[in-house]
Amino acid sequence: MNRLRELRNERGLSQDRLANEMLINIKTLRRYEVGENDPRVAILIDLADYFEVSIDYLAGRSDVR
Repeated sequence: MNRLRELRNERGLSQDRLANEMLINIKTLRRYEVGENDPRVAILIDLADYFEVSIDYLAGRSDVR
């Protein structure tokens, strides 16, 4: 999920801080960012809400935030 990494970097957040704020393990976040794992729908919703973007944007299905 390159978009997740991009959004995190735009906000100047470390992986550790975002993982803590999302209440997920940092290793899990890293796996999301490199595409090793896909987040559950509930996590996708939380991430989209956190970054104020659509789930489709976060998943790379749309260029409209």
